[in-house]
Parts: sequence; structure tokens; C-alpha cells
Amino acid sequence: MALGDMIVVERNEQGIAQVLEILRNAFGDRFQTGNSIREQHGHTTTYLPNQMPDGVVFPENTEEVQTIVRACAAHRVPLIPFGTGTSLEGHVNAPGGGISLDTSRMNRILAVHAEDLDCVVEPGVTREDLNRHLRDTGLFFPIDPGANASLGGMASTRASGTNAVRYGTMREAVLSLKAVMADGEVVRTAGRARKSSAGYDLTRLLVGAEGTLGVITELTLRLHGIPQAISGGVCPFPTLEAACQAVIATIQMGIPVARIELVNALQMKAINTYSKLDYPESPCLFLEFHGSDAGVAEQAELFAMIAEEQQGGPFMWTTVAEERNKLWKARHDSYWASFVLRPGAKGLSTDVCLPISRLAECVAETEADIEANGLVAPIVGHAGDGNFHTLVLMDPEDRDEVAKVEAFVARLNERAIAMEGTCTGEHGIGQGKSGFMRREHGHGVDVMRTIKKALDRDNIFNPGKMIAG
Repeated sequence: MALGDMIVVERNEQGIAQVLEILRNAFGDRFQTGNSIREQHGHTTTYLPNQMPDGVVFPENTEEVQTIVRACAAHRVPLIPFGTGTSLEGHVNAPGGGISLDTSRMNRILAVHAEDLDCVVEPGVTREDLNRHLRDTGLFFPIDPGANASLGGMASTRASGTNAVRYGTMREAVLSLKAVMADGEVVRTAGRARKSSAGYDLTRLLVGAEGTLGVITELTLRLHGIPQAISGGVCPFPTLEAACQAVIATIQMGIPVARIELVNALQMKAINTYSKLDYPESPCLFLEFHGSDAGVAEQAELFAMIAEEQQGGPFMWTTVAEERNKLWKARHDSYWASFVLRPGAKGLSTDVCLPISRLAECVAETEADIEANGLVAPIVGHAGDGNFHTLVLMDPEDRDEVAKVEAFVARLNERAIAMEGTCTGEHGIGQGKSGFMRREHGHGVDVMRTIKKALDRDNIFNPGKMIAG
């Protein structure tokens, strides 16, 4: 299957018509079938073709989600959970039509247990909403994928981001969750205890399932104390190899870096142009350290020594919040900055993740592949955990160019898997990467299909995704 191929799921016209009528009667104005809202809910930040649902429903609580699930299950109609639409691999497309379940009205923060460092939220709460709510508690939620994504969507795709090297991913952040399963019943996967040996780990099964096993309606999340001091900065390097070696040395020395982001020379050029900065247009690392005043200064000085050993530097760092925020805004805006390199182009964003010892090799081979094929594709990466991204700029109307780009992405995925890595560190599978699941997991894909069939016999939850290829 080519990356851009439309995945088709057989439509159940009679069932869809019946469910549309049921939901129209049950939800009134909170059920919409207009073309514009349907198109919006078939959209993701991707070049993959839009496949619209037949209707969009806005539940406000778990009981209403149960009503929707039971209607779809009774008539065998696809149901696709929708957060904020920021996913990158066609996760919310509706290849067989059906119903988009928009969680934006399930946006309450139900409890904050400051003494236990956790909170309970509904899936439509966004990460920025949560951190604004936590601001006066001395706590924060660290998972930062860049976009202001919903926490339900972040759990569903097992999101991570710039802070993952220190704080982990959504896999570590979700203590437990509540979900509506295909039979309409509610499952709570765990309590609030920090560990448990009781039964199968249903939390980890549903985190990263991309809405294919159930609909998440509540999350219990791990929180962290806001550090006393934060330092951050940018360090240039003569080559990507040198920058990657500095990352490896930093991790191996046990320096508790909070963020360590890799940006190649082309991406730095785009960042400077877009954000009106004047950083060196060479491979750079963006770093941040959390701790005490003395601790963050010591960590920055240790990293500066590592950079110097790799002929990098100077490491330009600061503890001034305004300067750090400017630095990280530029890093987070790198996606949009990339388009200055080819105005009018569309982007195919993809990611892979490697054992950290193979990161430099994989990045170097990928840069050579980009150059050999005449592509414009800047590279950024969450280098501390071996994850990097490319945004390939292209004309989606040029079939020859699309074929060239798809071949490049396929080679990148195969390269990462061959190096004992994964075809995606945080974007997820969706439609775009389902064709690589067999290569990465082998017989494991059959086990996944068995689980899917057991929990969702009629394949109503987000069909055509993850294990469809």
C-alpha cells in the first residue's frame, strides 16, 4: 500500500441512515451533518485525502458516549473519536463513513490531588488548559507534543514531545483511565495507586490504541512539581554527527536534561527566517535543564564541556524566562517555519525513533537520502530519546514528486526498523503507517488483530486504521 492510497472500508448505508436518525433525535443541535463540519472532522494535519464522516456528535458525559456507542454497535456503524484534529497520520479519517465523536464538550478538570501529584480530567481538556488550571498549585503536566492537543487524543496516540527525555511519554503519564467499550459498558482500568500487580495492564492497552478499542471518557494523569530553576539555551555544532555524539554523551553521563532537541542546518535557516532570529545556521541542539539554581548552572556547564569535546559551541544559555520562552517558541514553530523554504508547498511530516546509539547513523543516512533525491526536508528531533522528524515539502498535485516522497518515507521507515527502532516514535500509525506494522511487529500484528476482534467484534471503532495494512 502506497502512503497516499485511500483506505476504503465498506459502507453500511442502511445502518448509517438509522444511526443518523437516532442521534438526531437524541442530541438535537449537538448532532451536525453539514458538509463543512463533516469535512473539518475528516481532516488531520496531513496530505492524506480527507474522508468525511456522515455526522458529528458532541457528547458531554460518559453516559452520552455510551448512548452513541450502543447505537453504532447495534447498527454496525463506524465510530471515530475526535480530539482537536492535530494528528498527523490520518487518524480521524472516516474511510467507511459513520460518526465522528467530538470530545470538545467533555472538557472538565474533575479533580486535582496535589498531595498525590495527580489529577482527573475529561478527554477534551487540552494540555494548555490543564497547565493554566494547575498554575497556582506548584504543579504542571509536562507532556508537550507542540500542538495544543486534547489529552484524550494524546493518550490515544501515546504522544510525547520535547520533555519526554526526562518526564516520559503519555505511556508513563496516564495512571488510569475510563473507557466505553464496544458493548456500551464502561471499564475503569486502574485506581490512583502508583503501581499495581492486579491483572492485565488495561491502561497500557488502551493508551496508544488510537481509538480502535474503545472511547476514552476520563483520564487520571501523573503531575510533577514546577522546578525551582530552569536554564535553557542553544549550542551549534560543525556536523550533525557531532551534535548526536554530544547527545549520547549527555545521556550516558546521567545529566538530568529536561529537553535536548536536535535541529539540522536547513531547519535552523527556516527558524531564523520565520522567527526573525540570528542563531548559527548549522546543526544545533536546543537544551533545557530543571532543578535548583546551583543544579541547572552545573548541568549547563557540564554540557558546555561535552559540546567543546565535539568541537561544538559556544553554548548560549540563560535562566531568564522571557529569553527561554522565545527560544522554545522558535523550536515549536519549526513546523510552520519550514514552509518558508518552499512557499506554496504542502508538507508530509513523518517521524522514526532509534536506540540512541544508532541516532547519528540514521540521521546521517537520512540527510544523504534527502540530498540524493533532490528533496527539501528539514530535520528536527527529540534527540534525548532517539526520536527525529522530517517535514518533506512537496506539491501534492505532482504525482511524480509524491511518488518520490513516498518512496523516501518508506526507506526512512525501513531504515529505522532495520536499526532496531520503530517507524514512529510519537506520531502513531493511523492510516499513513499501517503498511509498516507487519515489517516492525511480524506475528505481533496477528496478536493485535485477535485483541481487536475480541474487544470490537464488528469493527466499529476507528476502522481502517493501525492494523488495516
